[in-house]
Amino acid sequence: MSAMFPSQGEGAMFVDVPGGRVYCRTVGHGAPGLPLLVLHGGPGVPHDYLEPLEALADERPVVFYDQLGCGLSDRPDDPALFTVSRFVAELDAVRRALKLSRLHLLGQSWGTMLAVDYLLEKGQAGVAGLVLSGPCLSARQFAADQREHLAQMPEDVRLAIAAAEATADFASPAYEAAVTAFYARHVCRLDPWPECLTRAIEKMGHPVYARMWGPSEFTVTGCLAGYDRTGDLGGLRLPALFTCGRFDEATPATTALYRSLLPGARLRVFEDASHEHHLERPGDYLETVAAFLRQAEAGPPGRP
Repeated sequence: MSAMFPSQGEGAMFVDVPGGRVYCRTVGHGAPGLPLLVLHGGPGVPHDYLEPLEALADERPVVFYDQLGCGLSDRPDDPALFTVSRFVAELDAVRRALKLSRLHLLGQSWGTMLAVDYLLEKGQAGVAGLVLSGPCLSARQFAADQREHLAQMPEDVRLAIAAAEATADFASPAYEAAVTAFYARHVCRLDPWPECLTRAIEKMGHPVYARMWGPSEFTVTGCLAGYDRTGDLGGLRLPALFTCGRFDEATPATTALYRSLLPGARLRVFEDASHEHHLERPGDYLETVAAFLRQAEAGPPGRP
């Protein structure tokens, strides 16, 4: 592991992982609670848009990192590196390098896939609590939910998307406008988008997203197209919290299904919010997550 880079802020460093180096940043050194390791979405959208979670550092260290291929991390020109198994190995390397023997995990969007795969593949030892925000644990179900959302969009949006998918021309202005309209309804409903979100989009690793997911949220052509962990959720035995927005890409109905498959899990749906509900309803979101982490850390009621 390399030395710290003070120019990047408190607790900033680069960690060696399979395929390159990733940028890590810790807020709240010395806080008494168990660290919270945050897994961003995309794939390929760096951690910047999750900066509101820094507020949780009054109780515990909060650890962010940019996954390989985006943000301030290395951007290797090798699509073979952009696989679930390699990102699981990357997460394991980050955890080991930062000596996070006991911690909580929080995944957002694609980060929920990564968190669940990590726990199923590497084990749950030392993980006190799990937060899954805007979860996607079945790519097929996620894509089906987006098709239902699209059916409710204006006709010009539907036609532009249908034309792009028929011709594989995903660079046309009409398609880009249609995607923007969809995102404004189901990704982030704030206008304008918060600076941390626009900054994350500017630093996005587009090759990672295209390789793993596809040209847009509702057109899944990448290696995650067959991803489905719904049948494995019963194997997780740790406190878990699911969150979503009322208008989320991760619909309340699908999120409730996931919650029903994970024993003892909880669910919070945020009204007037969508996929980025941590940005749209930050106060409620942070209060919900903080309370859950405290309870998960304390253990079941009545435990000595």
